[in-house]
Amino acid sequence: SFSEVINSDFLSFRRAVTMFACVAVVGPANNPLFIQTYRSDNVITGMQEDPIKFHYILHCSLDAFEEKASLKKARGSNDSYLGLLYPTEDYKVYGYLTSTQVKLILVTHTFNAKEASVRQVFESLHSAYIDAISNPFYMPGKKIESKAFEKKVDAIVSSAAV
Repeated sequence: SFSEVINSDFLSFRRAVTMFACVAVVGPANNPLFIQTYRSDNVITGMQEDPIKFHYILHCSLDAFEEKASLKKARGSNDSYLGLLYPTEDYKVYGYLTSTQVKLILVTHTFNAKEASVRQVFESLHSAYIDAISNPFYMPGKKIESKAFEKKVDAIVSSAAV
């Protein structure tokens, strides 16, 4: 479950300057497969955010995910990009649902993020995810511990246009 994975070796924290505060891959059963947080200072206090806060934000986004996905399905859309799931006081949360029901989640602290840029990041993340799970040593449904995947995610996020 989501709360079981809050441990120091799973929560990797990056100091990259990026428009994204957090990237997550969540399995079909809402099990977290990968969570990467980036340095994020609270806009109001100026203090660095606790990476655990993002687990809460990600957990809350799962309800919005289900709602957006069912609306898209009802309209007959098969677009994986769900767009803005919900805004918080400090962040915006975006979602992407793969054909295998794996959820890709981006948390951004840039309130004027361009939809095209966010969509492009999701498409790159989806491609990196496919590469990671195509590894014959990857156990389906388990946490993604690949350093190569981690580096790809960092590169995608850090090169994203604001």
